[in-house]
Amino acid sequence: MSGIYIHIPYCKQACYYCDFHFSTSLQNKQQMVEALKKELKLRTTYLSDPVIHTLYFGGGTPSLLDSHELADLIEMVRETYQLAPDAELTLEANPDDLTTEKLTQIKALGVNRLSIGVQSFDDEILQYFNRSHDSSAAITSIREAQGLGIENISIDLIFGVPNQTRAMLQKDLEMALSLDTPHISIYGLTIEEDTVFGKWHQQNKLTPMDDDLAGQHLMLIMETLSAAGYEQYEISNFSKPGWRSHHNSSYWSGTHYLGIGPAAHSYDGDSRQYNVSHNTKYIKALKNGELACEIETLSQKDKITEFVLTQIRKSEGINLEQLHRQLDYDLQRTKAAELSQLLAEQLVYIEDNSLTLTQKGKLLGDWVTEQLIP
Repeated sequence: MSGIYIHIPYCKQACYYCDFHFSTSLQNKQQMVEALKKELKLRTTYLSDPVIHTLYFGGGTPSLLDSHELADLIEMVRETYQLAPDAELTLEANPDDLTTEKLTQIKALGVNRLSIGVQSFDDEILQYFNRSHDSSAAITSIREAQGLGIENISIDLIFGVPNQTRAMLQKDLEMALSLDTPHISIYGLTIEEDTVFGKWHQQNKLTPMDDDLAGQHLMLIMETLSAAGYEQYEISNFSKPGWRSHHNSSYWSGTHYLGIGPAAHSYDGDSRQYNVSHNTKYIKALKNGELACEIETLSQKDKITEFVLTQIRKSEGINLEQLHRQLDYDLQRTKAAELSQLLAEQLVYIEDNSLTLTQKGKLLGDWVTEQLIP
């Protein structure tokens, strides 16, 4: 099983929390599409398994692509690899881009999963984030997609927002549940240095939410969505049974994938490749028939760390037998003291040769992970 991620590095405007690579100028968009197609051609042998089961357009804002540009990219994937008949094709989208016409076009192109960047149904929070849509646009876009027969819809929400109350979060969750999408991703707000929020924080204009309160909010999220029939199959991801994201699940399971576009990453099990995070440099390199990437060969320690970091986030936890067999790392022996403490504090449990976070452990997931990596 292989996957391809294609990064579309454009946004209408900069959200104040976002440190992903993007540009708000669309002047070279067509040149970028041609460069993306050229990179696909140059990487036809990167994946050992030529059958692509997941294709993911992320960003940035992929819904800014015209339908013919999206069609060109999908066709190039078909020419360079084998797109499985039942492949999951995901498009990240902003609500204000999803007109009836747009939705009809992308469905006709074979896109069968939408990941809609709602972030909140609270208009004050959306303005605080500098989002380009309001709550009404978000609700309308989801209902329009459902009305056109697009069932596989995920919505993104953010919690841990400064001054966000429990009641405000509860209202967001209730609205999300009322829309009945089969997948919800909820991320805690992180204040990144090179963002507007980061600058506000440095200037003491923004105070991040207290960790204890953020933990209480995460517990509310887990309890509310669980009661509504969603499984928390990864720390930040909830789905109804049978509606997990296959693409993201493959990341957490160590599946090899190809990343296309500026700032995209690729992974083949032994190395990582990092594309340049600069649109002009990326386009120029591909025009010259060159890849614009750096290669990092992974050490044994890197591979173990990667295995632990990704698998502990999953509901199935870390497969201890697989870790030992695949990477010759006996976590229970090597981290005996740390594990003893984590078990005593009921942050993890071991069952059927898997080490899994408890509900309490999920609140301290990053710290728990630090105790387990080499």
